[in-house]
Amino acid sequence: MLNAIWVGFFLIAFVFAAVNLVFFGHADSFALVMKAAFDAAKNGFEIALGLTGVMALWLGVMRVGERAGFLQGLTWLMAPLFQRLFPDVPRNHPALGAITMNMAANMLGLDNAATPIGIKAMQELQTLNPDKKTASDAQILFLVINASSVTLLPVTIFTYRAQAGAHDPTDVFIPILIATYCSTMAGLLATAFYQRINLLDRVVLAYLAAISAAVFGLVAYFAQLPAAQMLHQSALVSNVLLFGLVTLFIGGAAVKRVNAYEAFIEGARDGFHTAVTIIPYLVAMLVAIAVLRASGALDLLMNGVRSGVAMLGWDTRFVDALPTALMKPLSGSGARAMMIDTMHSFGADSFAGRLASVIQGSTETTFYVLAVYFGAVGIQRVRHAIVCGLLADLGGLVAAIAVTYLFFG
Repeated sequence: MLNAIWVGFFLIAFVFAAVNLVFFGHADSFALVMKAAFDAAKNGFEIALGLTGVMALWLGVMRVGERAGFLQGLTWLMAPLFQRLFPDVPRNHPALGAITMNMAANMLGLDNAATPIGIKAMQELQTLNPDKKTASDAQILFLVINASSVTLLPVTIFTYRAQAGAHDPTDVFIPILIATYCSTMAGLLATAFYQRINLLDRVVLAYLAAISAAVFGLVAYFAQLPAAQMLHQSALVSNVLLFGLVTLFIGGAAVKRVNAYEAFIEGARDGFHTAVTIIPYLVAMLVAIAVLRASGALDLLMNGVRSGVAMLGWDTRFVDALPTALMKPLSGSGARAMMIDTMHSFGADSFAGRLASVIQGSTETTFYVLAVYFGAVGIQRVRHAIVCGLLADLGGLVAAIAVTYLFFG
């Protein structure tokens, strides 16, 4: 899928550049495309290098939290809920433990830990699956929850915003929390409808009510503030919560007599390697997007969408962030590059730059998650997994647009 998108960007850019040259007499059309390609390659390398310090910081902090036992704490907290959302899984089956560990790792932003644990959970669920080629209800629900991106700490988005020069890189924290809540609820409700899951169970209702109360409480509080005060208060609350979590992780490590410094260094080392590893992927996608934009193809598409939105009488500012939304279900690296391109083109603190960041944090890459988790156990018939995953994506997109207008409109 990603290969087809990447090749397609170059082919479309060539066609548009040729049309501009032959039919409109733009002699510099190919020169502009090549300049954009070289600039994007340089920009991608510089962005990746600039990410090193911030990535090392956050992954170091995450490793401290993991060693301090917060991963196990979240697992204990979420276990009663998952026992009821997966009624076909026996109470003491190892699949439930792996599911809760995976979700806890995702919530803490521990991607390196979440993926192998998630694959393990899918393998354990496969042992209960009577038809090894067809996804079971439990496997589909597990995949949809993963695809809806239940992440409490969107560390990579803060990192990219900092690199792009955002005045306060974490000011999108609360909007992302609200948007990812909506995407998760959309995915859960869609899957529950297909699978007839009892969401009226007292334990399930208690969990959903508590989470919903926290989210709606945030929305109600910020919605009644004047625009300038809302922006100030949301940034303040975001920074207090984030630094509070950092302090909690370090304090927990001290209480448990964990060597927090060594744990931080270990995680920071992984952050350095991660930043270096993404250079070729980032350069590849940024160059493809740059030539598409320089050829005029991307602007033509966005102008067409913008005109349609304007005809409906709607505000058109959200259109500039739609490329991130369109790419997100297909490719994580592609959506990340679209987000960076949007921040580079319009500014990290522009409406489009902030909206692209919120969209990026609201969901995971549905088709990638499907390929990795179902591919790991040989599932060929996915049933309603794609529909529910895309409904979660749609819920996250609508919520991201609404909450960005609320906070930054």
